[in-house]
Parts: sequence; C-alpha cells; structure tokens
Amino acid sequence: MEILNKFGFDPIMLAAQIVNFLIILYLLKRFLYKPVFKILKERQDKIEEGIKQTEKAQKTLEEAIGKETRILANAKKEAQMLIENAKSDSLELARQIEENAKTEVEGLINEAKAKISLESEIAEKKLSEHASALATSLLKKTLQDEIDKHGQRKIMENAFKKINKK
Repeated sequence: MEILNKFGFDPIMLAAQIVNFLIILYLLKRFLYKPVFKILKERQDKIEEGIKQTEKAQKTLEEAIGKETRILANAKKEAQMLIENAKSDSLELARQIEENAKTEVEGLINEAKAKISLESEIAEKKLSEHASALATSLLKKTLQDEIDKHGQRKIMENAFKKINKK
C-alpha cells in the first residue's frame, strides 16, 4: 500500500469518484441518452418510412408507365382499325356512288334513245305527210292538163296507197 500512497492513491477518493461517476452515468442515461436515442430512433424510423414511400412511389410510377404504354398501344391499334374501316367504308361508298352514277347514266341514255326514237318517228310522219302533200301537189300540176278528173283521182288514190304503205 505504500506504493499506492506514493502515487497518491486514496481509496476513499476512489470510492467517491466511482459513486460520482455512477450518479452522472445514471443522470446522463435518465435525462440525456434516452431523449437523444429516442430522437435518433424517430429520425431513423422517418428515414425508413421515406425509403418505403420512395420504393412504393417508384413501383406506382413503373405501373403507371406500363399502363400508359398499354393504353397507347391499344389506342394506336384502335386508331389503325378506325383508319382501315374508314378506308374500306370510303371505297365501298365510292363504288356505290359509281354504280348509282352508271345506273343513272344508263337510264338517261335509254330515256334519250326513246325520246330520239319518238322524235324521229314524229319527224318521219311529218316528212311523209309533207312528201305526200308535195307529191300530190306535183301530180296535180303535172296531170292537170293531161288527164281528166276521174283519172286523176285514181292515180292519186294509188299514189296515196303506195305512200301510206311505205
């Protein structure tokens, strides 16, 4: 113990320092470490929650991008189908319009032919009547001096009959 005394070792002081250290340790643990550890734990929990929310947001974003891609692909397919349907409908409509136009033209042509035929018949009758009148007049003038009235009638009747047959 002499050596301990030479170094200034006092057991009572050592015991007092140990008691002081334990009291300070208890106070620090009670009033400082618990609140600090509690704050650190809350901060760690918030960081973990933020990481979880970030991961969840990332998954939601990926799902939204996938959904957007599918929607765009479907919209593109539908647009292509609509374009194809519109093309086929327009081709069918053009074909129907062309058929209707052909039918109308054929009807107009047939109507015009019938009208021309009727007009030509009327013109032929008028021409025939005019020719008959002209021939009668010519016969009268030519035969007036040479044949008597009874002979003129027979010749004219024969001429009328021949002209009417034609």
